[in-house]
Amino acid sequence: MREYSVFDIMGPVMIGPSSSHTAGAARLAKIAREIVEEDISEVEFVLYESFARTYRGHGTDKALVAGILGFDPDDEKLPHSFEIARQQGIKFKFTESDEESPHPNTVKMIITGKSGQKNSILGCSIGGGNVLLKEINGIEVEFTSEYETLITNHIDRPGIVANVTKIFADYKINIAFMRVYRHSKGDKAIMVIESDQKIPDVAKETIKNIDGILNAIIINPM
Repeated sequence: MREYSVFDIMGPVMIGPSSSHTAGAARLAKIAREIVEEDISEVEFVLYESFARTYRGHGTDKALVAGILGFDPDDEKLPHSFEIARQQGIKFKFTESDEESPHPNTVKMIITGKSGQKNSILGCSIGGGNVLLKEINGIEVEFTSEYETLITNHIDRPGIVANVTKIFADYKINIAFMRVYRHSKGDKAIMVIESDQKIPDVAKETIKNIDGILNAIIINPM
């Protein structure tokens, strides 16, 4: 039987009106910002189902832009996110999709960085401000923001997973959950490791130096 905390019952601290449509949306976009790891020049938010129908009235649009700016759901600047983004030269637009999605509150964020590189991140706001990331650059993933999370982009080849987990062992970092995703054998792959404790930057940098690792980032719990 699952144990519930007061935060599950009362919901997150946030700028309203809806934990699913505002707090969850802001968290999804903030995670996407961390995945991109560079200054952002442009974002297209593709909205599905409930998000597409109600995003203006529920403030989902302002929450998503706030997350891209790095704001938390309770940041008092959230209602002014459009103006702040424009002041920073960040372009944004919203597209309503009639395609099926993994959850009624789903958004795909197509993000262009200052370098010109594009990233696509799809996630769902699943209630109470909680989120679930479902896709990064066309590769299906599944993780929340409840744990310290390491995400690697790497080449699918023997030994990489073993080398990464050895580094976790060397630094005495406990793995709570771990999943590996790929397009196909020998192609690009993504590894997601959720940890019970802080992952030090030195461990991340050591992992980035493994042959076959293209990049590694850490997502802090939200």
